[in-house]
Amino acid sequence: MFEKLSFIEERFTELAEKISDPTVIADQETWRRLCKEHSDITPIVEKYRAYKGVQETVNEARALLAEGSQEKDFRDMLEEEISEGQKSIARLSDELKILLLPKDPNDDKNVIVEIRGGAGGDEAALFAGDLFRMYSMYAEARRWRIEILNQNATDMGGYKEISFSIEGSGAYSRLKFESGVHRVQRIPTTESGGRIHTSTVTVAVLPEVEEVEVDINQNDLRIDVFRAGGPGGQCVNTTDSAVRITHLPTGLVVSCQDEKSQHKNKDKAMKILRSRLYDLISSEQQAQIAQERKSQVGTGDRSERIRTYNYPQGRVTDHRVGLTLHRLDSILDGDLDEIIDTLITTHQSELLKGSTE
Repeated sequence: MFEKLSFIEERFTELAEKISDPTVIADQETWRRLCKEHSDITPIVEKYRAYKGVQETVNEARALLAEGSQEKDFRDMLEEEISEGQKSIARLSDELKILLLPKDPNDDKNVIVEIRGGAGGDEAALFAGDLFRMYSMYAEARRWRIEILNQNATDMGGYKEISFSIEGSGAYSRLKFESGVHRVQRIPTTESGGRIHTSTVTVAVLPEVEEVEVDINQNDLRIDVFRAGGPGGQCVNTTDSAVRITHLPTGLVVSCQDEKSQHKNKDKAMKILRSRLYDLISSEQQAQIAQERKSQVGTGDRSERIRTYNYPQGRVTDHRVGLTLHRLDSILDGDLDEIIDTLITTHQSELLKGSTE
């Protein structure tokens, strides 16, 4: 590990010189690439230098202690300094191991989130709306930007399905473990007998990809246009502005009708299609690579039940890590960090365990 860290530190110094070189700055594409590499390894180098600093302090204290001529109070101070230093070294070593784990290439990307009502009819659609609000509030708290790409609203105020993009630093790294089935247990407003119903909603979190990352042959697409509609017959256009794109080789279908412009709806639909195709290809590759090993945080399979929101008991349980929190209201208001941090930490632990086996 320390040979690798030493190499990274040397590379860091080399990059710092290059990005200050006027000839490199003149080539903006190269300069941006080097700046990103420099930024990516900065946390590793800073942690490594902190590790070396503590190690040096401990070695100096040990050397003074070995002389054996100091007064008792001074020796006690040195021993305490060594003890505290060793604890810091162990902590920094663990943090460095995590920083050196292979990075998900999608972590820095923006995301497309798709929420669909599952079992439960109108109640599932209402909860899909609750989840959209939850992710919107979480994004707002982190100063991320949300744009609705497509929605199919119900008369009761929920969504049969809604797709939206989230733009912001580290959006995918924070939200990627939200993919799966979210289950809600509560008494529906339409239930006169006061019985608790169980409904489900599926969430898919896809990294947003550029055109160059997914090559789509236009001959593989069937594009249909139709008139947009809305709940109760509202928002019905008088022109064929809604767009449905079918990717023939995979059978993937994407519809978009939010914009009044057919061109804008097509652009949004293509954005969703690219992300779905990228996710499909990536999922197949991951399944082949990690067939023998599944992380505790799950496979990201859309059919996997990952979380339960229990209204009568005011609790949220993430089944992948066995985490139960009795603060349903704040979580639905976007306070997701404790759940997300636990999922990320568990995933990192699994990766560390896998690297030592």
